[in-house]
Amino acid sequence: MAPHVVFLPYSMMSHLTALVQIARLFAFHGLRVTIITTPHNALVFQSLVDKDRLVSGRSICIRTLKFPSNVLGLPEGIENLVSTPNVEIAGKVHYGVVNLLQKPLEQMIRQLNPNCIVSDMLFHWTVDLAEELHIPRFSFQPVSFFCQCVRHCLREYTPHNKVDSDSERFTIPGLLHEIKMKRSEIEDFLKEETYYGKMVKSVVDADLRSHGIIHNTCSLLEPGYAELYEKIRGRKGWHVGPLSLFINKLDDVKRSKEIHNSNFSVPNWKESDDCLSWLEDQDPNSVLFVCFGSSTRFSNDQLREITLALKEANCPFVLVVKEQQDHHDGNSNKEMLNKNGKCFIIKGWAPQVIILKHRAIGGFMTHCGWNSILEALTLGVPLITWPLFSEQFHNANLLEQLGLAIRVGADMWNSGFIVSCPVISREKIESAVKRLMCDSEDSRKIRANVKLMVERLNSASEEGGSSHSDLIALIEEIKRCAFNNST
Repeated sequence: MAPHVVFLPYSMMSHLTALVQIARLFAFHGLRVTIITTPHNALVFQSLVDKDRLVSGRSICIRTLKFPSNVLGLPEGIENLVSTPNVEIAGKVHYGVVNLLQKPLEQMIRQLNPNCIVSDMLFHWTVDLAEELHIPRFSFQPVSFFCQCVRHCLREYTPHNKVDSDSERFTIPGLLHEIKMKRSEIEDFLKEETYYGKMVKSVVDADLRSHGIIHNTCSLLEPGYAELYEKIRGRKGWHVGPLSLFINKLDDVKRSKEIHNSNFSVPNWKESDDCLSWLEDQDPNSVLFVCFGSSTRFSNDQLREITLALKEANCPFVLVVKEQQDHHDGNSNKEMLNKNGKCFIIKGWAPQVIILKHRAIGGFMTHCGWNSILEALTLGVPLITWPLFSEQFHNANLLEQLGLAIRVGADMWNSGFIVSCPVISREKIESAVKRLMCDSEDSRKIRANVKLMVERLNSASEEGGSSHSDLIALIEEIKRCAFNNST
């Protein structure tokens, strides 16, 4: 019988999307897979798992545990960080997933008696359970090798403590390239003791005891950093990305009128026909897509500067704004832009992959989430980077080093989804848009680099490519461990 692998995704779309894709790949390659999550998170990918099982005959299923909404004082259905309107509720969701569900998750995993656990990094306690069950545990890290190396070198060498101000640039020792940062761009937990910092330490300690660490990345995207990462961590780092390329090749069921985000089923997108029709009327590679992820909240002052800059840049664009932001000044900004006729405004959620795939899209202004970067690069879309929080400043530095993007935005790290850094002027934003979207020397160089990267990423996911080889080797390693444990 094939080895049985249990997957535990975290309740945040960027984490959940990638880990479920890995689960589907494992099932496709013959492993038995069980994904454990909460009911409303399961709805996001239930239809895809059903197709995998019923149409393609893959051994994959979902088990759910009730989310402790009553204990946390939350309404039913708030189980993912994308559905949280503020930091306080996001904190409750995190606490419920990581802490309150630990005991029920442990009990379910013991009952399932799997041969392997693959968990999101934040479920660091699974390493203790794996040791108890005498099975391997693999940690999933939803960030790049480069980011992990930067964080390690910042902890190891503390170059940010050797400058006189937050605005002074310094070079980070120990990396393969000369990477400069400001102290204001570094995560808080690397500069002082925080709750998240304690959690990161637990994650790092658990990784050191794990059998290996899985990343949605490609060695050709960040050359040399997989090897540096393994040297730093002392654990094998499996690079199995970009995952979307593998999933696209494996899915043989045509999705004619279904709406997907990173190959996930999602609720009906009410503006789909209007937006796609509008894009059809635009010239190829002429439209800038502006989206800062599913959770970011800008101030109305910053939104106004963004909208005015886009209007003055005089190129067509699709702009995604959050529903919470669509009031007062937000409404007047929308009315002004709609009169312009060169834009399409999406309120709330947007199917990023569908829009990025359209022939009219010629650029992407993004907050630099790792999933967004991979989605854009696999589709050949150059970027304007506006990092805001988490590891996004490291991602922006990598893209800049590789010549794949133009940088804009503040040089101040934010502690959460609510953006509190100083407002960026419309002039600075307009300049970045024109540099990418007009026929400038910078634009030509970046587009040539992106085109080359598309070829590299595709080759990595082909049979015999670096990511494909790592994926197969990872599956074989799980089979080997299961066989050894059974004899």
